[in-house]
Amino acid sequence: MKLGKQTTLRKTVTLLGAGVHSNAPVSLVLHPASANTGIVFRRTGLPDGGDRRIEAKWSKVSTTELCTVIGDPSRGTVATIEHLLAALAGLGVDNVTVEIDGPEVPIMDGSAWAFVAAIDRVGLETLSASRRHLKVLKPIRVDHGRSFSELSPCDKGFRLDVEIDYASGVIGRQHKALLLTPSSFRAEIARARTFGSIADVERLWKMGFALGSSLENSIAVDGDRVLNPEGLRSADEFVSHKMLDAVGDLALAGAPIIGTYRAFCPGHRMNVAVLQAMFADRTSFEMVEAPSRARSFYADFGLPAMPAFAEMN
Repeated sequence: MKLGKQTTLRKTVTLLGAGVHSNAPVSLVLHPASANTGIVFRRTGLPDGGDRRIEAKWSKVSTTELCTVIGDPSRGTVATIEHLLAALAGLGVDNVTVEIDGPEVPIMDGSAWAFVAAIDRVGLETLSASRRHLKVLKPIRVDHGRSFSELSPCDKGFRLDVEIDYASGVIGRQHKALLLTPSSFRAEIARARTFGSIADVERLWKMGFALGSSLENSIAVDGDRVLNPEGLRSADEFVSHKMLDAVGDLALAGAPIIGTYRAFCPGHRMNVAVLQAMFADRTSFEMVEAPSRARSFYADFGLPAMPAFAEMN
């Protein structure tokens, strides 16, 4: 696979919205960043008046209960990062500093489309440094009940293969597979909205969550009916959104993946768990890049500077 150059944004761009769980207003500013910065959040608006730098990496995940959250709860976190990360990964943006003044990335319309539009407004800049890729060398799988998530080798790029199965007749069993490119992300995944049953939303309201959830940012399912007046954006919007979440969560690998992600009824916990399993087994992946950068990558994740294939058993 031909390796390209790293990218960042041409200009700063700002989005305003509210968090889906807190319903608190939030300002999100995407800043250009230099090569090898990666995706880094700068959390402002903290009680102590300071700010916190939080890298968008699997090792920084603090919870995956209702969404993906990174950071230390005692010092500052950022929640619901998956749709923004999906937009950045799907469009091939490698380096960005995300300045955010609240605890949640704004939900916008419940998909990644607002973030795609913001990135398109300012455009991308190609940097001189080579892009780093994570190449999966052998299958890594995690199971939880009937659900599973798996990463396996694929030399063609990053392929996703997702299946879901819900009791609701309007969702049912859906399957979708594609090779992730900026074009396929825009056309097949980016506009798919988050969804949930009205009973679950009412339960979360009573618990103090999903306070910003509405028909403007979520697909509401009541039995075998979709309550949104406009209906679905596509017949496979439910499985497409699960794929969107996976793209965002797997971006926490810290580099674009060369491999296949296959899952049945996945969620944020399963997506992060398969990354944890991969990084726990150094024989399961390697970096595809110039040799001079390999040592730096392993150091980034606190791993010994060794090739992934050194201890094949």
